[in-house]
Amino acid sequence: MATVARGESHSSIFKSMKDITFEQTISDQCGVTMNDSVEARAIAEFMATKEGVSVTYQPALIRIDGHDKLIFKMDEIGEYLGREMTAEIFEVNTSTHYGRMVRVDDNTVILFGKMEDVFEYI
Repeated sequence: MATVARGESHSSIFKSMKDITFEQTISDQCGVTMNDSVEARAIAEFMATKEGVSVTYQPALIRIDGHDKLIFKMDEIGEYLGREMTAEIFEVNTSTHYGRMVRVDDNTVILFGKMEDVFEYI
């Protein structure tokens, strides 16, 4: 778990182009980029408590990244936030994602890093 508050010194998932190595491999990563908001901060803080989740704060956005899959449970996030969280509110706060996103039901959104893991849902 890697989470860093605003203004603190930290390493970032973002790299300069000179530091990027291109490989012919398939990534198992997945994640979301969220517009900075009260809801997005609560989602990020809650997800940062999960094993293998990395959270990066930027001036106007928050990145949540993981390997294999990220499971977002709206009832758990809502409890942490102190008010109802719905999949619709989650999606409004998500400006983009990578990986395969599946909305399992009204309470669960899962991002998969591996395509074959999605097959049971399609």
